[in-house]
Amino acid sequence: MPNKETALQAIVNQGLLPLFFHEDPQLSLDVVKALYQAGVRTLEYTNRGATALENFTFLKNELKTYQDLHLGIGTIKTVQQANDFLKAGADYVVAPIVDPQVGNLVHEAGLLWIPGCFTPTEIHVAQQAQAALIKIFPANIVGPAFVSSIKELFPGQLFIPTGGVEMEEENFRTWFKAGVCAVGMGSKLISKDILANRQFDTLQDLTAQALELAQRCRK
Repeated sequence: MPNKETALQAIVNQGLLPLFFHEDPQLSLDVVKALYQAGVRTLEYTNRGATALENFTFLKNELKTYQDLHLGIGTIKTVQQANDFLKAGADYVVAPIVDPQVGNLVHEAGLLWIPGCFTPTEIHVAQQAQAALIKIFPANIVGPAFVSSIKELFPGQLFIPTGGVEMEEENFRTWFKAGVCAVGMGSKLISKDILANRQFDTLQDLTAQALELAQRCRK
């Protein structure tokens, strides 16, 4: 059964965290299956719409046989949201903000909480709330230089940038050189066109390329 350690290890090993939301549950399932076929074993479904909880519950039920897949939930800002998705079977919880109460709830469930931080103060607060992995968000605003500048202040802390990470070797390499353990990719990987046109083969190919890129650039 997934726990804090297995979820963290899955993200670190993969080096890439795909994330997306779509209001159509079946399309969401097809996206997850395409990602899985490409080699993804951990991904974040985001709480970005009215159907998110219903869709997430549907996904967990449909993916029961995918026992090596960690399905996390993102964009969790309140204790109520965290509680709802934990009950729905979330394997880990990702947030765009730091709310220690959310962190405590997730920790009590024995699961991984990944809060989003934008400043050194927020990183400190997240560390005090025992965040094993911290999301740098929005990554395109602070940039890799931010991580390079502050990582010495927080020795041993794991970081993952999300928001604006580009599907380019130079961009990946710059982030990993700055000291992140993985990169998060949303619309730069799972684009609106891919979703609108149900281009699942294209998504599978792009994801396989992104996974290979992450492994190559982290060395």
